[in-house]
Amino acid sequence: MDYVIELENVTVCYQELVALEDVSLKMATGESLALIGPNGSGKTTLIKTILGLVTPVAGTVRLFGKPPQQLDGEWKRVSYVPQIAQIDSRFPIRVFDVVLMGRYGQVGLIRRPGRSDREAVWRALEQVSMGDLAQRPIGRLSGGQRQRALVARALAAEPELLLLDEPFGGLSPAETDLMAKSIRRLHQGGRFGRLHSEGPAMIIVEHKLQQLMKIVDRIVVLNFGTLLAEGTPAEVVNNPQVIEAYLGQGGGQ
Repeated sequence: MDYVIELENVTVCYQELVALEDVSLKMATGESLALIGPNGSGKTTLIKTILGLVTPVAGTVRLFGKPPQQLDGEWKRVSYVPQIAQIDSRFPIRVFDVVLMGRYGQVGLIRRPGRSDREAVWRALEQVSMGDLAQRPIGRLSGGQRQRALVARALAAEPELLLLDEPFGGLSPAETDLMAKSIRRLHQGGRFGRLHSEGPAMIIVEHKLQQLMKIVDRIVVLNFGTLLAEGTPAEVVNNPQVIEAYLGQGGGQ
């Protein structure tokens, strides 16, 4: 089996504070995984460790079979949608052009975007049901539409690994439902772009479980820097340790 991510007995410390302790995790090609846990549980540290932004004091990390520090030009295989993306609503740029920015890793600094790049943009927009809004100024979008446009920008790069940091944060119930459907379509919708026979592997960082139950293969629960539980959504929500340490504190509401 090909693994996108491999962590073996990883421990991360900030000075004398242990942020992650003896965490082991593997993620297969095309898999969708939710990473949940209360604030301070180690979710952000785990993502930074996977991306090579934090070096563990013990254990090994491999991304696409290599230490993250050795990926060099292969970073275009990874796309990241941050938790809060600041877009100036007054800036006169179309949704299409925002999504086209996701192609810059392939285009480079010299070549102008070509037909294949524009086709990748349209594919990404259709994946998140935003094709009819391609010509709309980004500042005229709702919060949920803007978030989906940013997901499309990440998808335009045709990544093999997509990281979504709290994609449902601040969205209305209707927008949350549309975002969940878009993410589910990415994972289940078959051929993705020109490069992959399936959707990208996805990590969704979230506090809440409700929207994750039908869109991920596996849920990983962190608590106080340790891996508390992992399994299918059904296995996790019925795990007594999770109920006591996380869900019972309101994390699943």
